[in-house]
Amino acid sequence: MAALSRREFLGAAGAAAILPALPSTLFATTPTETPLHGLSAFGDLKYAAGFDHFDYASPDAPQGGTFNFSPPNWLWNQNPDTFNTLNTFVPNGDAPPRMEMCFDSLMTRSLDEPDAVYGLTAETVSISADRNTFEFSLRPQARFHDGSPLTAEDVAYTYNLFKQKAHPGLRLSLGRMTEAVAVDPRTFRLTFSGEQSDRTILSVVGYPIVSKAFFEANPFDGSQLNPPLGCGAYKVGTFRPAQFIEYDRVVDYWGKDLGVNRGLGHFDRIRLEFYRDRQAAFEAFKKGNVLYRQEFTSRTWATGYDFPAITQGKVIKREFPRELQPSLQAWAINQRRDRFKDARVREAIGLCFDFEWTKRNLFYDAYERSHSLFENSEFVATGLPSPEEQALLEPLRGRIPEETFGEPVMQPITDGTGRDRRLLRRGIDLLGQAGWRKPDGSAFVVNEKGERLTLEILVNDEVFIRIDSPFIENMKTIGIDASIRLVDAAQYTVRQSDFDFDMISIAASMSATPTYDDLEQFFHSSAAAMKGSRNLPGTADPAVDELLTAVSKVADRPALVAAIRALDRVLRARRDWIPNWHAANHRAAYWDIYGFREPKPDYGFPVEALWWFDAEKARAIGKL
Repeated sequence: MAALSRREFLGAAGAAAILPALPSTLFATTPTETPLHGLSAFGDLKYAAGFDHFDYASPDAPQGGTFNFSPPNWLWNQNPDTFNTLNTFVPNGDAPPRMEMCFDSLMTRSLDEPDAVYGLTAETVSISADRNTFEFSLRPQARFHDGSPLTAEDVAYTYNLFKQKAHPGLRLSLGRMTEAVAVDPRTFRLTFSGEQSDRTILSVVGYPIVSKAFFEANPFDGSQLNPPLGCGAYKVGTFRPAQFIEYDRVVDYWGKDLGVNRGLGHFDRIRLEFYRDRQAAFEAFKKGNVLYRQEFTSRTWATGYDFPAITQGKVIKREFPRELQPSLQAWAINQRRDRFKDARVREAIGLCFDFEWTKRNLFYDAYERSHSLFENSEFVATGLPSPEEQALLEPLRGRIPEETFGEPVMQPITDGTGRDRRLLRRGIDLLGQAGWRKPDGSAFVVNEKGERLTLEILVNDEVFIRIDSPFIENMKTIGIDASIRLVDAAQYTVRQSDFDFDMISIAASMSATPTYDDLEQFFHSSAAAMKGSRNLPGTADPAVDELLTAVSKVADRPALVAAIRALDRVLRARRDWIPNWHAANHRAAYWDIYGFREPKPDYGFPVEALWWFDAEKARAIGKL
């Protein structure tokens, strides 16, 4: 998964001890009241004003063809398995991935810089002296797909609408927005209270801009299969709910010659197919009905790619380096349910997962164990806390687990038998300490009220039953009445959004320069009760909130690294999440009909935007 979100500020006594030592201004060297073509959190921009194209783009590549793929990531209310709405901005409903391609934003990210954004619909942005107000000068040529102009009224309408009604992934970052107004048809002003993260602006300038006229005439909810009026490089074409959707390139797209767009978006059509499960999607790929897929099932990667198109050289199987940004893949244990509020219970559950056995017997050695919620990055805590980390943690002593002040908590290394007796005995002891004991003759533990400790892992694909079943059996061994519940894609989305689960897994990517806004949706108290947020465990800890505030106030990258490592230590010691596994590379397979530039950019891999159709290759393998 790609896209995160945002908001809020907590000023408790501990935060007061942390914050005075931290500079509070971002863009410290950025001039104010000066029109800027781009923004970056720390340091200079790579691309000067008026640049021709990003270095990773391919302006000489041909345009045309169809890119038919199974999307490896998605945003907001999007669902890769089904869809029943075309409004991707609301909390409810299931929208198809890549609806965001139909909309432009004020600014857009560069994929070869960790935190830079450049003007898209906004030609320039000016920052006020107090750095709370941002004034955008809009490009006069910006248009919606019906030819109507995109004005500051549309932009102001978008931000005010999103603050009130949008998906948490969009809404949270706007919590400290105080004003979004059209100064005139080509000038938009966005103002914050001063309590926002200094880097909030880098998130919100990437929000899609919607048409005021369209949503004043149509409901802003998840019931709509009427495509919202867009302004981006693609628009919705043919679709059939729950089966497929096509996005057609806008031939007269207003922004095609901008430096941020030149050399990107080569395909005439992008088609997404929807399948009930991973195996059905793989069979479609083997037949050539789907032409690109990233493989997330290790057994399939190890044993399934021996079909005729592979042996004939028509399908390429290879790996691409992962992005240089942190990834979170873990099980979340839902603390909104009283039986999981004790950290000892959560630790006992984690001891039942035998990664070494799973890696050897089920993963074909394709994954490594995760210990952190920021794997594949410099933000993973190691060793004893540095002086900078200690300065952030010490004021919280007594309110965070004592383990935080030593070596970071690591997930257990098992003996690889699948049933490590030492760890399972430790799990039984922890349950006993938490008040869960087995009555005589019972296989399961109960509390003092006689209530059984039950746990259900919610999954949406058969492949997870295979992976989770040994985990379930070990939980039963220590007295937990554990089970797996397989539900369809739509029900899974609703139950995750409503926090209607005991335990659930998630995989997500964060930006290369994680902000308060990125992290808040996962870890802040403000997101714990907000349906649709990614705070799946229900973490609501003032000490964690204060560390997130410290993240928002850093003035340089070393300080950011120290603050997130301190946060990592606390989260790992709290055991809200059970980190599970990660891979070093993207495992991808594709029919050999595409061209692309190498190496891929370090901070993003939108294949549908970077690659192009190669007619000569397609002809050679009979795909033209």
